Amino acid sequence: MGRCDGKVALVTGADRGIGKAIAHRLAQEGATVAVHYGFSADQADQVVHEITERGGTAVAVHTLFGRPDDGERLRSALTEQLATVLGAATAPRVDILVNNAATEVTAPPSDLDPADVDHLMRVNAQAPLHIVRALEPLIPDGGRIINISSGLTRFANPPEVANAMAKAALEMVTLHFAKHLGPRGITVNTVAPGVVDTGHPGLADPAVRRSLSQLSVFGRLATPADIAPIVAFLASPEAGWITGAWIDATGGSLL
Repeated sequence: MGRCDGKVALVTGADRGIGKAIAHRLAQEGATVAVHYGFSADQADQVVHEITERGGTAVAVHTLFGRPDDGERLRSALTEQLATVLGAATAPRVDILVNNAATEVTAPPSDLDPADVDHLMRVNAQAPLHIVRALEPLIPDGGRIINISSGLTRFANPPEVANAMAKAALEMVTLHFAKHLGPRGITVNTVAPGVVDTGHPGLADPAVRRSLSQLSVFGRLATPADIAPIVAFLASPEAGWITGAWIDATGGSLL
């Protein structure tokens, strides 16, 4: 038996990287997984295929983020797709919500484009807020919400100021909704990875990889598979007394 047997999980940005690893891990734990994607239907379909090939249940859900109605559009798409696996007569629900989808803007403060920063805030901070608000009626008592932030919110690196600002806002979503939803037994937590090897072009340079690897006390970059079990634990029944927490998943990079 898995720790998430009978649960329904939604993972945003699950077509690649950390989100993909989380989707796979929750499926291994027994959850039916909604694999959200923004741009690559092929990648999302591949994740669904991999999960079903291993005996799990998953569906792909498409929604582009960055608009005030992000939550409502995602809820509509999710409801439609869940009906294909749960049955039209079964009320849609989301036992586990993982807000992972994100974009990035990396530039020295003097070179930041205000339009890029505005879009970043819409996707990385406002979208999770609106998603939680829209899906709150679908989350049963005892549900789980996990927001994926970043260790960037705990140290200064000027070219990352926009990314850190957006993730810091997401962390406030965690704190305030933890208190708001606590009476229903719903936990809300933040997981903050450090540098994760997700195939980002910026990590292609061996010298850059060596330098960033030394940030962790373990002397290596994280992989998505390092982060997924942390999320799976927070999604489990055993984590029911943890809420409003900021989980350092940087491999000791902040020590």
